[in-house]
Amino acid sequence: MPEQVLRVTERIEIPRPDDWHVHFRDGDVLRSVVPHTSRVFARAVVMPNLRPPVTTVAAAMAYRARIVQAVPPGVAFEPLMTLYLTPTTTPEEIAVAAAHPAIVGVKLYPAGATTNAQAGVADLDSVTGVLEAMQELRLPLLVHGESIDPACDPFDREAEFVQKTLGPLIERFPRLRVVLEHVTTAEGAAFVRDAPDTVAGTLTPQHLLYDRRALFEGGLRPHMYCLPVLKRAHHRDALLEAATASDGKFFAGTDSAPHEIGAKESSCGCAGIYNSPTALQLYAEAFDLAGALPALEAFVSRNGPAFYGRAVNVERVALERRPCSVPESYPLGGGVVAPLRAGASVMWSIVP
Repeated sequence: MPEQVLRVTERIEIPRPDDWHVHFRDGDVLRSVVPHTSRVFARAVVMPNLRPPVTTVAAAMAYRARIVQAVPPGVAFEPLMTLYLTPTTTPEEIAVAAAHPAIVGVKLYPAGATTNAQAGVADLDSVTGVLEAMQELRLPLLVHGESIDPACDPFDREAEFVQKTLGPLIERFPRLRVVLEHVTTAEGAAFVRDAPDTVAGTLTPQHLLYDRRALFEGGLRPHMYCLPVLKRAHHRDALLEAATASDGKFFAGTDSAPHEIGAKESSCGCAGIYNSPTALQLYAEAFDLAGALPALEAFVSRNGPAFYGRAVNVERVALERRPCSVPESYPLGGGVVAPLRAGASVMWSIVP
């Protein structure tokens, strides 16, 4: 029996995972980062916050074609596309999106809440007709859950949004399918857990592994700055509890967001953590440290497909508890990007 336990805990094999929230950017940056995601994840939900934003099905399909061209030869990968919700989005465009097999949701960015969110929605009353159409057509609303009230403390923006915006939204549209993206707080986790089955949440590797102390470890750490920002340790504990639970309400969404090093290490650094190269290994490390490795498969391979009505991937991936070195940087278009845990290592490695 002890030998069996050792084999289970030193090596695991799971269905190939999916990333239900990723940023690929565009152009040369896209061509640099798509291979990191596509070599590990079978599918990924691609965020639409480009310049200009992806607001129509036609634009989403053109963007998808550029992503497919960046996938390495011989790699099977399916980009799942989203539309950017703006005050000018129409119910007619929603109907076209809901009928398209490659469109899986519409992204709500509160106006100005994060990178390239300036075209987002400041008042949900302005998109009531669109939300009604999404509810009827069962097209999910993918939510960046942060208050844009300038008086709100940055560490309280998610909790305030959940209380003042998302809760009332679910009451108004009780059949609307909603994903609260990159949950970072105990309040956000509790909201998703207690909400109907039409509501789910994604969790990132960084929010499962770190709390806000990582922003100030030995000095200001710009590469640990993301939005929503890392929170206190008790919030991280709540996220780990949510991720490892058996209720199927949470699944993997890396929110991997590449920025060139100079854009991070500046007087006004960009928000975003690039974790795609080792995201699966980082998730495995978080679950391992929590003593919950058996729950990893549901979180990265099963809960997301269940919510989005997709089949679990047939191909399988194996990991071993063996250190995996993380490079200091990766090419990013004409520059470089520093990945999460640059120059260090991750406890787990992907193996053939």
